Amino acid sequence: MGSPKTAIRLRALAALLVWGALVWAAPLAGLIATGQPIDAFVAFPPRSRAIAHAPFSWDAFALYALPAVAAIALIAFALARRRFVMGWPRRAWFPWWGWLGVLLAAVSWFFAWQGEALAPEWRRHVFTPLWLGYVLAMNGLAWRRLGRSPLTHATGWFLALFPVSAAFWWLFEHLNAFVGNWHYSGVAMNDDWQYFLQATLPFSTVLPAVASTWCWLRSFPRLETIGLPPLHGDRALAWIALALGALSLCAVGVQPEPLFSALWFAPLLLLAGLQRLVVGESYFAPLARGDWRPLLQPALAALVCGMFWELWNWGSLAKWTYSVPYVQRFQLFEMPLLGYAGYLPFGLECALVMDLVARVLGRPNPLLGSDPCG
Repeated sequence: MGSPKTAIRLRALAALLVWGALVWAAPLAGLIATGQPIDAFVAFPPRSRAIAHAPFSWDAFALYALPAVAAIALIAFALARRRFVMGWPRRAWFPWWGWLGVLLAAVSWFFAWQGEALAPEWRRHVFTPLWLGYVLAMNGLAWRRLGRSPLTHATGWFLALFPVSAAFWWLFEHLNAFVGNWHYSGVAMNDDWQYFLQATLPFSTVLPAVASTWCWLRSFPRLETIGLPPLHGDRALAWIALALGALSLCAVGVQPEPLFSALWFAPLLLLAGLQRLVVGESYFAPLARGDWRPLLQPALAALVCGMFWELWNWGSLAKWTYSVPYVQRFQLFEMPLLGYAGYLPFGLECALVMDLVARVLGRPNPLLGSDPCG
């Protein structure tokens, strides 16, 4: 028999693989159950396309805004609770590799937005070095403020996030094939292999970017004192989350227009339930003792990343454009304003995947605990 540590590693790997399989299969199951063809949704790589959606609706906008406003109010209330906490000692300098990241991001940003400065076949690829620069710079900021960073103190785990991130985002591309909330332009699509390579490289930076930003946020004392009343859960709640997430994804295949927001919350419910039931330990366990940092910090980290994603996408050649039913209005860059609320559950999905990757590697989650980021 294997050791308990080996068993946890295998269970964490199983949870990730089962989650990926369910996210891919559930919308297809919805189509099959209703007698609809699935051929257009099983091709790989999935290709986004422009879809005409339902027009803007004030009623729908108000309805979808309610959970967004509630989430913002919860974050504001948590941050307003004052508790004294000792600040982290800061280093006197910014690391050289952090400056390299700043330079890489600045140069890539310039070429991303300056159409005449670089040939199109090169310009459409600058999003990857742009985000690698962001990742290096954010690790440098964390290192200066904390004396630690994921890159320097959890290197193996951090590097593992790159390939996992690519697979992770391809799942969302698969889901978007059903709902059609965004599509790409300025991308070379001569064949599937070329498209796969061009897309996979920037997709691989998503989880590292969120992890780096989360670590940096932990350097702010106010964000380390997030405490709210305890929130308890049990296996029954995990089963409910699992069932609700799976059913919601099945329904997305059948009714994608009214259920477009399930693209973000359904995978989260599914993964949270699977982790508790398969691994036996929940990422959200700290909430039972009133520690809400695992909930609010990664949500804020994804929102920070989201602002930069949308900003840098705005003037790029290879870019995505949104078409969201009912709420396509009040754009900030390319994103309709209410769409930014999707980054909050997305941050939690990132956190759960990063936590399971740490468990697969047999190590504590570097972004939790008393010694942040390592």
